[in-house]
Amino acid sequence: MKNCSTSVAVALVLGLALPVLAADKTQPVRMGSGLMTFDTTPGWGLGPDGKSVIGPCHGGVVVDKDGNIYTSAHAGVFVFSPEGKALRSFLGDKYSDMHDMKIREEADGEFIYGARNANAEGIKFNARTGDIVLKLPFPTESGPKPEKFNPTAITVAPNGDIFLSDGYASDHIYKFDKTGKYLMHFGTKGNGLKEFNTAHGMTLDTRYNPPRLLICDRNHAPKGRLLHYSLEGEFIAEVVTGLGMPTSASVQGDYVSVPDLHGRLVILDKNNTIVAVLGYNADPAKGGNYNIPQTDWIEGVFSGTHGSSWDKDGNLYVQDWNVSGRIMKLVRVK
Repeated sequence: MKNCSTSVAVALVLGLALPVLAADKTQPVRMGSGLMTFDTTPGWGLGPDGKSVIGPCHGGVVVDKDGNIYTSAHAGVFVFSPEGKALRSFLGDKYSDMHDMKIREEADGEFIYGARNANAEGIKFNARTGDIVLKLPFPTESGPKPEKFNPTAITVAPNGDIFLSDGYASDHIYKFDKTGKYLMHFGTKGNGLKEFNTAHGMTLDTRYNPPRLLICDRNHAPKGRLLHYSLEGEFIAEVVTGLGMPTSASVQGDYVSVPDLHGRLVILDKNNTIVAVLGYNADPAKGGNYNIPQTDWIEGVFSGTHGSSWDKDGNLYVQDWNVSGRIMKLVRVK
């Protein structure tokens, strides 16, 4: 798990992994293994001047049914075409600092659900128009209002129930119905088997029937594990441990991508066995470091891997937690 792929190592030795600002000279870097082998796309998502257009980011990535990519940053949400062209954005206080996002097609359109940790709320808005249709503040019905409410993750059940994780505060996971009515909560802070030490990421794990929650317990000791819970808040199993600092999870088919804040992304199969490691950063000063300017980005090497999502062709889009705003496309090698 600590070794980068041979191709990445060769690229570094040959000097092919150049700073991203020189995108016209940078060659794709191959990473991964077997069915989960990818090539990077140098310069993807950069503006005409070769610089990042999204600015400081600490968020997620989702892909709509047309293949357009949404990524969240401090300034708001930015939308890109599959080719990396900026299409539109939703900016300002209403859309800032979405720490995690999910997208869902519903009867009246596609909607993005976001967890806004700095703004202490969950949110739902139309992916095309930006119209906000639902907000989820702290549910006072659940008990005394805490000093802090810092949601870090959100996901939606098949019936529309919404789960919002208070990962930067109580480590409670709150369940609402599709109208925003509070239903229940579960989870408590700690390092026990059924406790969370930063329930940082969460998704609906559709690899199983019925689907269940897959929760990234980022700081659990020994650090980094994934857990399964039922949609009724019942503990099912500890899935895998020793993942570093898993920040989020994205499922496609039998596979799940799990970014690690230390600067890599792991892919698990349906047996929850690691089948590929992407973008491993061997420099302890740069892995898990937010303050890596764009001039110091290295093609094929991640720094603070935070969000990811798959498109219909199995390509991956990955966001680093980064001061300059880094979003990358990894093209699946067929």
